Amino acid sequence: MAKTNYNYEKRARELEKEKKKEEKRKKKLAQNSDETQEEDTQTASDKSNT
Repeated sequence: MAKTNYNYEKRARELEKEKKKEEKRKKKLAQNSDETQEEDTQTASDKSNT
């Protein structure tokens, strides 16, 4: 029976974790930029109303 390559499995898990982290980071950046744009739009409309 062949030996299990634990180093390969560990590396695969690490890569998967990094990928998930990167996706979460991008998602947060997208949400923050959307919120910032909404705030900018609101403040611009508030300034024009005064």
